[in-house]
Amino acid sequence: MCAAPVPEEIRVLPDRKTLVLRFGSAPPAEITAEMLRVLSPSAEVQGHSPDQRVTVGGKREVRIANIFPVGHYAIRIAFDDRHDTGIYTWTYLLQLARDGGRLWNAYLDELAAKGLSRDS
Repeated sequence: MCAAPVPEEIRVLPDRKTLVLRFGSAPPAEITAEMLRVLSPSAEVQGHSPDQRVTVGGKREVRIANIFPVGHYAIRIAFDDRHDTGIYTWTYLLQLARDGGRLWNAYLDELAAKGLSRDS
């Protein structure tokens, strides 16, 4: 079994709206706080099965309040809307960094289909 790559850099930009990650020699990836929040790996968002997953709207202005290490495999992100239960593993963060465009477009399609908005 191959170990997940560990980010060499984890940094929040001063506006608290972007997380910067760098894995190995790849260019740094920027992931918005909004994307991290609406695609949170928490049970509150993902549910306990695919049919329980929630489409979260109204998070355009959400900010990262804090980041906490979780062992040697993940971080927990606290957002200024008080959501703080998602454990973001290195593997999940790498997936967001690599597939962010596709995942974001799928999220926008879900919002539209459900009549939801990015604004609160």
